[in-house]
Amino acid sequence: MPVEPPDDEASNATPSDAQRPGAQGANPPPPLERSRFGGTGRRHERASDDDAPVSRSDLSKGPQELLEHRTARINWSVLSISSVVIVAFSIWAILVPAEARATMKAAVDWIAYNLGWYYVLTMTLVVGFVLWVALSKEGNVRLGPDHSRPQYGLTTWVAMLFAAGVGIDMLFYSVTGPVVQYMYPPSGDGATAAAMQDAVVWTMFHYGIAGWSMYALLGMAMGYFAYRWGMPLSIRAALYPLLGKRVRGPLGDGISIIALVGTVFGVATSMGIGVVLLNVGFSLIFGLEQGLSLQIALVVGAVVLTIAATTSGVDRGIRWISELNLWSAVAMMVYILVTGQTAFLMNALVENIGRFFLTLPARTLQTFAYEPGGADWMGGWTLFFWAFWLAWGPFVGVFLARISRGRTLREFVIAAITAPVLCDFIIVSFFGNSALFQVLQGNTGFAELAVASPERGWYALLEMFPGAMFLIGLATLSGLLFYLTSANSGAMVMSNFSASIPDPSHDGPKWLRIFWAVLTAVLTVAMLLAGGVTTMEYATLIFALPVTIIAYLVMASFHKVLRMERAEREGQVLRRPSMAPIGGHVPERSWKQRLEQLRAYPSLRQVTQFLDRTVRPALDEVGTEFRNQGYAVEQTTIPNAHGIEEPVLRVSMDAFRAFHYQVAIVEAPVPMFSGRMSRETDVYYRLEVFTQTGSGGYDLTGLTRQQVIDDVLDRYEAHLAFLTFSSETDTASVLTPAILPKDQQSAIPGGAGGVQQP
Repeated sequence: MPVEPPDDEASNATPSDAQRPGAQGANPPPPLERSRFGGTGRRHERASDDDAPVSRSDLSKGPQELLEHRTARINWSVLSISSVVIVAFSIWAILVPAEARATMKAAVDWIAYNLGWYYVLTMTLVVGFVLWVALSKEGNVRLGPDHSRPQYGLTTWVAMLFAAGVGIDMLFYSVTGPVVQYMYPPSGDGATAAAMQDAVVWTMFHYGIAGWSMYALLGMAMGYFAYRWGMPLSIRAALYPLLGKRVRGPLGDGISIIALVGTVFGVATSMGIGVVLLNVGFSLIFGLEQGLSLQIALVVGAVVLTIAATTSGVDRGIRWISELNLWSAVAMMVYILVTGQTAFLMNALVENIGRFFLTLPARTLQTFAYEPGGADWMGGWTLFFWAFWLAWGPFVGVFLARISRGRTLREFVIAAITAPVLCDFIIVSFFGNSALFQVLQGNTGFAELAVASPERGWYALLEMFPGAMFLIGLATLSGLLFYLTSANSGAMVMSNFSASIPDPSHDGPKWLRIFWAVLTAVLTVAMLLAGGVTTMEYATLIFALPVTIIAYLVMASFHKVLRMERAEREGQVLRRPSMAPIGGHVPERSWKQRLEQLRAYPSLRQVTQFLDRTVRPALDEVGTEFRNQGYAVEQTTIPNAHGIEEPVLRVSMDAFRAFHYQVAIVEAPVPMFSGRMSRETDVYYRLEVFTQTGSGGYDLTGLTRQQVIDDVLDRYEAHLAFLTFSSETDTASVLTPAILPKDQQSAIPGGAGGVQQP
């Protein structure tokens, strides 16, 4: 099915090279001349190039201003400073573990007592913001141009969402969390009916919507700027609307360092918890001695597997492990449900989910300010989990954006806070309620073990099921896959944070991914030596604190750019009634041309020849006629990634936005349902028309010279209609452009009666 083009040139697509499938570093078209928030055709310039962007015109300069080079390069400042911080912390924790543990404990106590409210408020605002984006009209905006579509199918995509954002730590806390909240609840007496009702719900809350909202916030922001505006897939690009070119200098490096260090500690914490848990599983299965030696051996083995998987790329190693991870988790849950207390588990799951949503608003803002010891409980549970989500946010956000090109913001957010969260709920509820069932039966020894040694308590629960060794083996495999997916994703994203990569579809070099996998393993071993899981929790809570600043900056930046999208969309709605140029926006073809196009998948050489023989002469001819009639015309070329000069026709209009018509070579995949019986290649090339607002989504290949000229004139008439209608509003706001004074209306080419209105 052919892709329908946008209604007019004000489509939400952008002029970035990220719109072109497979484009490698092509320069974007010249910047727009749009007013503040993209409303009118009048020019609105920044005071200086260092100022933050104030319009979509300024945003189009992002790829040029953010990238000093068009090829991937290592950011040595970010890499070296981050590495020094992590290595110094690791050496400190290894040489003086007792002192490191005591110092971090003091810092965590101070944060829990003085800044607990800040963590709670931050996560509440993140949840509210992403829900607002999903439910607003801007939710229809895509992570990419308007005609882009998702790369992965729904099942594969959800599996990768789930596997990347869920770590082995969830298995670790799925038993100990509910038991601890039942025995020692944050308020009221323990081992009561009231404590039982909330025991599992607290763990569901900690693994629920709040954390996935943080992932969704950073993922959609980074994906939006990468795929819609052609900027790098990074945190600093998401802050470009606020900081402008400053994000390329020391300020941007500082932001990347904060995100990178937080990511390393978050992943290291998950790895540490994972090896503590798997240590017990491998001991039960293979008869190995439990202890620090086995834990370090597991870290080393996991690094080897991580290197092998992450260097194979998203489409092979990581994708395969993600899908296997999902199915192994499903098999484990089905086994527990069928062989366990089926009716009790299903009743409890329904009640847990109902209570979760019923108490969510109050629980989200709960700080236990009136409870003795409330700060200690918050520091050990809610604040730790919020810090954990914050630390994981940048790296999971990048990975989610990496696999979500073509999804709408609404689709992205709703999927992120529903499908994986529901999977989390099922795992936590089945494990947690299975553990509580044993406690209710009077198994106090198990309850004490689950509280004192969570990893042993988890396996002790598995041993109570029929076919225990089979379940233990399946659970250990599932835990190992959880572990590997987090480590794989982390190593890949850490390499991206420490490099400048123009193409969002590319990742950091393999050696850099190996470096971060090894360094994260060293940090994991250091924290194991310094005290194990508790020390990891301390480190996570401390190093996640600066990441909260990034969350606020990203929300402010993304809110600003969505206001621009809204103004652009309203301008499009206002213009639509006038859009009826001859031939429409897709050039009319004869029936023979249409039939030929259905089977035409030209090579780069073929489209280049057509560009030289038909398109360039057509643009030269129409450009000459424009000049003969007194128009200010500029004809230039822009080199693309293949070294081919792409023609640009630009008609200046004094203080108003210029008319821009560029023909760009776009690489596209050959559809599997095409009419070809065999294919020598999986890609073909198109000649797409780009205006200031992006690709029209159609192909000029196969047209005659006259048809190309007609298309230029159709686009030009649409541009004049846009300028006319953008001056006819009478409300000055960020949503609609201000009315032009009457003495300026006549200056609009085709305005004030110059264009016949329907």
